[in-house]
Amino acid sequence: MLAQNTAGSIHHLYLHWTAGRYHQFFDDYHLNIDADGQVYKTCSTLNQLKPHTYKRNSGAVGIALCCALDAGWSGAKPNFGTMPPTARQLRSLAWVIAILCVGLGLAISSETVMTHGEAAYRDGYGPGSSDPDTRWDLFWLPDEQGSLRQGGVYLRELAQRYRTRLAPAERSGAASAPQDAPALQVPLFWE
Repeated sequence: MLAQNTAGSIHHLYLHWTAGRYHQFFDDYHLNIDADGQVYKTCSTLNQLKPHTYKRNSGAVGIALCCALDAGWSGAKPNFGTMPPTARQLRSLAWVIAILCVGLGLAISSETVMTHGEAAYRDGYGPGSSDPDTRWDLFWLPDEQGSLRQGGVYLRELAQRYRTRLAPAERSGAASAPQDAPALQVPLFWE
């Protein structure tokens, strides 16, 4: 319902980390995802304007993983800090992407769903920009096997897989769920 009530007015999802601790939630985002994968709603509606992504807040939903305390770059590789993104957070984020995109009628693409690192890169303050306020949230992530991947690509691929597992009535235009894989009923939101 949260997504369906704002369909047509939301056009983008921006994916973040808080650069804080597990169990530490921020009102800058519509949804916060804790270390155990539980999703917390910090908005009354998805239309509520939140200051999550520089010059990209209108018509957008900000979703943050509560993690990445002390994250930084170590040479050519990212260091995810003392509280790195957990596998449960990443799976939960992919489910949230799938569910919101279905409810909002959005494609899961690099134009509609992007990490803050991807948005910042496009806008000139991301990785490689030398900007003192560089943002690289989720630009790189470990996948299910622990290999480093481009974060947005990985999360969108995972969300596409999860989208096919939603109940047919919950997804428009997607192929039917396989008979041996029943649609999942996922309780995601806590206030």
